[in-house]
Amino acid sequence: MDNFDFIILGAGSAGCVLANRLSENPEHKVLLLEAGGKDNYPWIHIPVGYFKTMHNPNTDWCYRTEPDESMNNISIRYPRGKTLGGSSSINGLLYIRGQHRDYDVWRQLGNSGWGWDDVLPYFVKAENQERGQSEFHGVGGPLSVSDQRIHLPLLDEFQNAAEEFGIPKTKDFNTGDNHGCGYFQVTQKDGFRCSTSVGYLNPIKNRKNLRIVTNAHIKKIIFENKTAKEVEFWHGDELKKVQANREIILSSGAIGSPQILQVSGIGNPEKLKNLGIDLVQVLNGVGENLHDHLMLRPIYKIQGLKSLNKKINSLFGNLMIGLEYVFNRSGPMTMGASQLCMFAKSDTSLELPDLQWHVQPMSMDALGSTKNHDFHAFTPTVSNIRPTSRGYVSIVDKDSRTYAKIKQNYLSTDHDRMVAAKGLKLTRKIVLESETFKKYLPEEYRPGININDDEELVKEASNHAQTIFHPVGTCKMGQDDMAVVDEQLKVKGIKNLRVIDASIMPNITSGNTNAPTIMIAEKGADMILSS
Repeated sequence: MDNFDFIILGAGSAGCVLANRLSENPEHKVLLLEAGGKDNYPWIHIPVGYFKTMHNPNTDWCYRTEPDESMNNISIRYPRGKTLGGSSSINGLLYIRGQHRDYDVWRQLGNSGWGWDDVLPYFVKAENQERGQSEFHGVGGPLSVSDQRIHLPLLDEFQNAAEEFGIPKTKDFNTGDNHGCGYFQVTQKDGFRCSTSVGYLNPIKNRKNLRIVTNAHIKKIIFENKTAKEVEFWHGDELKKVQANREIILSSGAIGSPQILQVSGIGNPEKLKNLGIDLVQVLNGVGENLHDHLMLRPIYKIQGLKSLNKKINSLFGNLMIGLEYVFNRSGPMTMGASQLCMFAKSDTSLELPDLQWHVQPMSMDALGSTKNHDFHAFTPTVSNIRPTSRGYVSIVDKDSRTYAKIKQNYLSTDHDRMVAAKGLKLTRKIVLESETFKKYLPEEYRPGININDDEELVKEASNHAQTIFHPVGTCKMGQDDMAVVDEQLKVKGIKNLRVIDASIMPNITSGNTNAPTIMIAEKGADMILSS
């Protein structure tokens, strides 16, 4: 049986970081296992390629959520990356760290070393910031962060309209306080996606002490006296075993990591017993505390101000878009999942914003639709960035190849429905009541201006809601009975096993989660190397 010092399960946003940092020392023998294939599909590397990689079984796990009673019993598609780079290879490329308060709360929950001042150096370490070095930004790191290569009058006008209501223009959302409206920065370099595979793995993939195995589906972790010893995985049709001399690190994400723990015998004893799985360690929190950012998608028609709808719908328009990208590496093909970002408060008494907008200069009936609307319109999506609703990930079979049940319980609390209604109404106010937009004769296409009751408004908006793909929390870090890992990211009651990915977040960060996940991996690598 082959043996390694470190075995990393999952080559996603966190796993690629760990593979890079742990193999820096040539004496460390590192194995990186990824269920998906290589990231050689061209659309992975073209920024707007997420339209081709999401819902594509070659690059996406293609999960679906269970129907949510609190959201009109709808089930939604739930993309998760299944390739080198994981979700950083198929996501919307948006770089947001969250607020200083997010991390200070983690620390207050008993996770020492996880406050804002503790984690900021790891954000800086990871970054190769196009704008240069500063107090909050780094250069020379593996992750390229750049300004967007598209600006549109429509988005500039939205900024002007927001400013009328006290929401200032901003150029940097990543200093700890993200209040304001401005263009997102993106994980790109020279008009190409910078995934963690591109940034962290490609430069070091030929290290002699690093082995990368793709198409490796984890069956389970094998324990001896509550010590993680071996990993069993399918490589194609062949079942293989490898041994870890020092540590096994689980980096399979908020859906994959709890599933692997559960099939390996760590979790709720009743659930495991019912499925015929031998119990290794009681940890009732495995798979619990699932939460995410739900995106509500109002759509506004406009006149005299161009969106991208008609350009995207026309053959000539697509030709021009393609040529702009080929010759200049600019234009719509360089777009992240959104272009303009806004953070604001649902209540003026709040210390920091609790709402985030992704403003897109286009509209369609559903994300991933093959056709945009044939009129000029835009989509100022709005999300509650600190939701209180909680769901779970629960296995239904001892075979890890069977998809687990993903139950989100979106909008299941009064608080979340109230914040959602306030977000929709503030959006309506900015678009329909601002002097800026009045000259463009805005019209609410969806949910519809005739709906004013809060509950009815949220109910109607729920019919077209989507995830922004930010699942976290299912192996949470903490000191309480439902915590799965401690502040060193070690699985409680188990030796030589850590979880390092978005699943360890006790509470979701106030914004997009890819940058925080990379930070967690940078910090986690340091913890391993210093232990």
